[in-house]
Amino acid sequence: MNKTSILAAALLILAGCANQGGQASQNAAPAPEQAAKPKVSVVEATYQNVPQTALYSSTVQANVINNIAPQSGGRIQKLNAEVGDFVSKGQTLVEMDRVQLEQAELKLRNDETELERVRTLLAQGGISQADFEQLELACNVSRSTYKNLLENTILRSPVSGVITARNYDRGDMYTMAQPIYTVQQITPVKVLVAISETEYTKVKKGDKVVLTADALPGKSFEGRVSRLHPTMDPATHTFNVEVQVPNTRRELRPGMYVRASVDFGDNRSIVVPDTAILKMQGSGTRTLFVINGEGLSEVRIVTLGRHWDGNYEILSGLQEGEKVVYKGNSTLKAGVEVEIG
Repeated sequence: MNKTSILAAALLILAGCANQGGQASQNAAPAPEQAAKPKVSVVEATYQNVPQTALYSSTVQANVINNIAPQSGGRIQKLNAEVGDFVSKGQTLVEMDRVQLEQAELKLRNDETELERVRTLLAQGGISQADFEQLELACNVSRSTYKNLLENTILRSPVSGVITARNYDRGDMYTMAQPIYTVQQITPVKVLVAISETEYTKVKKGDKVVLTADALPGKSFEGRVSRLHPTMDPATHTFNVEVQVPNTRRELRPGMYVRASVDFGDNRSIVVPDTAILKMQGSGTRTLFVINGEGLSEVRIVTLGRHWDGNYEILSGLQEGEKVVYKGNSTLKAGVEVEIG
């Protein structure tokens, strides 16, 4: 076989090998594509002043409630007010039968006249000091009796307020079963707020409280803590704080349902968006994802504080400056490399 024949045979062999290699490459499966990184948005954990406010429900009460009634029974001669009337301090509300009062007044005048007469005799030596003092004592007793009867015959309002009850009519015999009138002072009013014992050290006299009432939409009323009750309810672990509201326009009325927002000041805490917080199913545990320096996701268990304006206060579990995932975290898993966008 000459050189030309040998070269032709070699070319045929190479062509066959190339053809087999091409068919093998066509039949081979394509290489798998690399999985895409989950895309997330992050925010840096920072310290902020967090307002420490809490909302409580309560009911408006009159600042003072007075029951108008005499010390003993008697005929009611005159009633000077009706339910719903606003009365002033010292205003005459009821006039009782005056017979006993007039008798006491006559006796007092007689005793005062007699005392002045014997006073002159005492100066002239016509009566002993002991006899004079006995007459003087009797006169003082008559004066005290008259004042007491006057107060229980002409009944006046001890406060400025509104008449909320009238239980008798003119001419009735007062039987001491119920008061004749009930007067409630509503300028100011007060609200008793049951505050958790965990906030006991944060409340002090003079703190501002903002009230809103369902019956008065769009309006708010400012009050101040006027008294802290010294004991706690062992069942609810709360203590009562008395809030006084000026109520100068008399819009708040006793019995109204109100919500009281109590301001406990500010805390310096780490704050993150509320969308960053996740709840573990079947428990009350709260978690969030942070992205470490290598771009990998990590799960953190956190303790939450206040929630306000779309943010959460973080009390523990997170450090300042860490990158917190607040978007794209719903399907994220720990240890996954992410793309921050």
